[in-house]
Amino acid sequence: MRHHLAGRIGQALLASFGVLTIVFFVMRLSGDPTLLLVPEGASAAQIAELRHQLGFDRPLMVQFAAYLADLIRLDFGESLVQRAPVLGILTERIPYTVALAAGALFVALGVGIPVGITMAVMRDHWIARLLQTFVLAGQSLPTFWSGILLILLFGVTLRWLPTSGVDGPLSLVMPSVALGAVTMSTFARMTRSAVLDELGRDYVNAARARGLSLREAVARHVLRNAAIPVVTIAALEIGNLLAGAVIVETVFAWPGIGQLAIQSIQSRDFLVVQAVVLFVSLVYVACNFLADLAYAAIDPRIRSGE
Repeated sequence: MRHHLAGRIGQALLASFGVLTIVFFVMRLSGDPTLLLVPEGASAAQIAELRHQLGFDRPLMVQFAAYLADLIRLDFGESLVQRAPVLGILTERIPYTVALAAGALFVALGVGIPVGITMAVMRDHWIARLLQTFVLAGQSLPTFWSGILLILLFGVTLRWLPTSGVDGPLSLVMPSVALGAVTMSTFARMTRSAVLDELGRDYVNAARARGLSLREAVARHVLRNAAIPVVTIAALEIGNLLAGAVIVETVFAWPGIGQLAIQSIQSRDFLVVQAVVLFVSLVYVACNFLADLAYAAIDPRIRSGE
């Protein structure tokens, strides 16, 4: 078990390093940011001087080595545009994205899992078919489109919720629903598939033969065994929520790291983009590690190394 977890951690850290390396070189090959920082009509000498001050005249490998050395000391550098420490900029935005991801995950779990269980248990009922249509709609609508529809309905027409920005807890409702809709559909489909697979097992028939109702058999036995694939999806979807937050934060003008990433890419603020990518990749690492721990807690065969 320990060797398995150690291997997973090593693979995830290696993947994070690979992502960081790719972003480092791609961003620098996309263009010279000094051209965006100098005043209009600046001379070639002024541009060269600023490029030297920022260190962009050095070979790429030298820049990369210096960046890694600073990263070890938790020094993410200074934003080229905002002229402020990158770590400070990032820590100001992270709470907003975490709140949005948590709200979206609450919507996805709170709606997706009960809907998936209902579709499995009542698979031949008209309610199951209605829920399947609901899940298909949630999966098919693009995030930006569902966000715009929510704004038009609840923000503009009904005026129940704020349309953009951060203006109290109600501002979190529409972004959370828009971001969590696709993940909700994923949870619903995965839960339905896992529960249906378990309902065909012999132990369920044995439980029913002992006098348990279908609802009791599902609650006592099926849900625990069906939870393993759902846990797998949950770990991956948390990272996907952070990635999908880029679109949602742009639609709702939500001041999280997604909006920060878009603004930084447009201005070629390399160090901020790298910090955002590193944060998201580390979240993936942490989520997959927690998923491995959850497997061991749910399935004793993993703890025993079977």
